[in-house]
Amino acid sequence: MFNDRNEAALQLAEELKAYKDKNPLILAIPRGAVPMAKTIAQKLHGEYDVVLVRKLRSPFNPEFAIGSIDESGWAYIADYAASAGADNDYIEAEKHAQLETIRRRRAQYTPIRPPINPEGRIVIVIDDGLATGATMIAALHGLRNRKPAKLICAVPVAPPDTLKKVTALTDETFCVEAPEYFQAVGQFYVHFPQVEDEEVIETLKT
Repeated sequence: MFNDRNEAALQLAEELKAYKDKNPLILAIPRGAVPMAKTIAQKLHGEYDVVLVRKLRSPFNPEFAIGSIDESGWAYIADYAASAGADNDYIEAEKHAQLETIRRRRAQYTPIRPPINPEGRIVIVIDDGLATGATMIAALHGLRNRKPAKLICAVPVAPPDTLKKVTALTDETFCVEAPEYFQAVGQFYVHFPQVEDEEVIETLKT
């Protein structure tokens, strides 16, 4: 469907062209979406930054999200968390661990400046795709509390049920493709390499 993240970013920028020259703030969920945010911001003549959220991992499958947490400490816990084996003690420990990672990443990614303030801005939150949508949900919730003029989610691909959850939290949602058959974000890219912290740091310097 997409050759790589850059092609996906160019398609999203086309979807978002109504916001060109309106100084939108493009906020990427690290790490994969950060290079995409730079491309979209350039196309729309806006700014870009990161929004730091982390998934809360299932105790028996760290790739599976039972929820998510944002930089303020607000957490979204999925209704299936208990059935995935996560009791309250586990969830509290996992929240603490992921908050530490968020704080470490903030110090790494933007060490000499504060995050760009989203208040009163057109804010477009992007990721390279959604599966459960847990991290996007946490990002949108935290940003809504910071009073943007408009809050938008934009992703290349997501399953329809996840889009419904996310759309309830936005003023507008853009998704290039919403296939019924969905296993993982990576299946919709020909090239889907890991984006490392070093690339994120370099991207955010420019």
